[in-house]
Amino acid sequence: MNLIIKNGRVINPATETDTVRDVYVAGNRIVKDMPADALEIDASGKWVMPGFVDLHVHFRDPGLTYKEDISTGSAAAARGGVTTVCAMPNTKPVVDSVETLAYIQGKVQEAGLCNVRQLSAITMDMEGNVLVPMREMWGQGAVAFSEDGKSVMDVRLYMEAMKTAAQLDALVMAHCEDKNLVGNGVLNAGRIAEKYGVPGIYNAVEDIITARDIFLAGETGCRLHLCHCSTKGSVELVRMAKRMGIDVTAEVCPHHFTLTDEDITEADSNYKMNPPLRSREDVNALIEGLADDTMEMISTDHAPHGTEEKAQFFDKAPFGIIGLETSASLTYTALVKPGHLTPMQMAEKMSYNPARRIGETARGDLSAGKLADIVIFDPQAQYVVNPELFASKGKNTPYKGRTLQGQVKLTILEGRVVYGADWIEK
Repeated sequence: MNLIIKNGRVINPATETDTVRDVYVAGNRIVKDMPADALEIDASGKWVMPGFVDLHVHFRDPGLTYKEDISTGSAAAARGGVTTVCAMPNTKPVVDSVETLAYIQGKVQEAGLCNVRQLSAITMDMEGNVLVPMREMWGQGAVAFSEDGKSVMDVRLYMEAMKTAAQLDALVMAHCEDKNLVGNGVLNAGRIAEKYGVPGIYNAVEDIITARDIFLAGETGCRLHLCHCSTKGSVELVRMAKRMGIDVTAEVCPHHFTLTDEDITEADSNYKMNPPLRSREDVNALIEGLADDTMEMISTDHAPHGTEEKAQFFDKAPFGIIGLETSASLTYTALVKPGHLTPMQMAEKMSYNPARRIGETARGDLSAGKLADIVIFDPQAQYVVNPELFASKGKNTPYKGRTLQGQVKLTILEGRVVYGADWIEK
C-alpha cells in the first residue's frame, strides 16, 4: 500500500525536522515524491514521528504465555505506537541456546505487528555460573546480551562476558541489583515499606552495581546500556561515565518518572516493580537527567503477570508493571506538557536514540529511503486508562482510572497500518 500522510507536524530527530508537511510512503519505505494510487491520511493537528523503539520488554514466550505471548505483546506494542521492541531472555526455558532463539525468531515472523529483536542471556539458565555461547548467539541474531531480572554477581565471569561482547561489538544491557544487599526487599526502603511491614530496597542496591558495571565497561571497552534506572545515584554515575568517555547509555521507565513510593496509598501490588518506586528526590533527578540528555532513552520494562498473581499482598506478588500501551501518553503528560522535554526530545528518547543504540539504522528516522515505521500521535486527546481495553494479556497497571493526555492514533510498521485503521475511516 502507498500512503500520503497529510498536514501533520513532522518531528524527525535524525534531520532535526519539526515542521508541518506531508510524508509519503511507497511500499515499505518512506519516499521523497508523492506516490500514485495512495491512501490519504489526514494528520492535521497531530504529530508524525518515527515509530517508537522500546529496548526493554518481556513477552514471556516460551514457557509463560499465560502472562503474554509474542502475538499479544506485539499487538500491545502496536497500540502504543511501538514498532520495534527488544525482548528480554528470562523466559522458560531461558534464551541461552541458538535453538530457543531460533524458535522465538520464527514466532516473531508469524505475529507481524512489531519488529521484535530478541536478547540472549549472559549465563546458562541465568544462574551466573557458565557463560552462554555468546559468539553463536550473536551469529544467530541476538540483538544484545542481558541477565535482566538479576545481575551477574561473579565479577570475573561478567568481565569475561564484557570482553567477548566488546570483541563482537555487542551491547550488554544491565539490570543493576546487588543480590546480597537486596535480600528479600519488596518496596523502596523508607516509610511506605515500614507502613506495610515489608523489607525495603535501598538505593545502594542499584547504585553499587551501576558503578561496578560502568567501570567494567570502561576497562573492557564494552558497549553498556543501563536498564530501568531509578535512583539519583544512577543519574550521577551516568554523568560521570560520560565525562570519562565510557560508552554507556541509560533508560528510564515511565513509572519511575511519574510515581513515587508515596503514591502507594493502599496495599495494591500493581505498585510493586523492580527497581521499586523511589522517592520524590529520585524522581526529580531522573526527570533532570532526561531533560539534560544524560538519560537518553525511555523504555517500559513491560512485564505482564496474571491477575491472580498480582492480587497477592506485596511480599508474595511478583514484581512488574505493563507499559507498552501507556508509555507515550505518560511521557507526554508528565514530561512534555509540563515543559521538561521538548517534542523533539520525546521522539529522540522513544525512537531515534534507542534505534541507533541497537543498530536499527533503517528505523527511528522519517528520511526518504528509511523503513516506513511511523506513529501518529494526538497531543490534544485525553482518555481514562482502562486496562480491560488493552491488547496485552497483562492488566497489571497502577494507572487504572487515571486521565492521561496525548494518545497514539495510528501505527504503521514497514508501510502497513498495524493499529488505528478504524481511526483512518473516521
